[in-house]
Amino acid sequence: MEHPDHPFTELFEQLGLASDPEAIKRFIERNGPIPEEIALPDAACWNEGQAEFLREAIEEDADWAEVVDHLNASLRKA
Repeated sequence: MEHPDHPFTELFEQLGLASDPEAIKRFIERNGPIPEEIALPDAACWNEGQAEFLREAIEEDADWAEVVDHLNASLRKA
């Protein structure tokens, strides 16, 4: 099955966050780095709905999985 390609900005929109490049940069700087022992959906920066969306994207290898992996990597190295 082919997954649609979601841009990074669209993921931030889906999460209800500001999605312009500067806002994304600030979010990553403010909330990273997330320690390796904490799963991305369990990080303190998410509300319940955002965490559930991220959890489902990862567990179900959903359309969003690739861009969520990008977010995960960005927040780990911030």
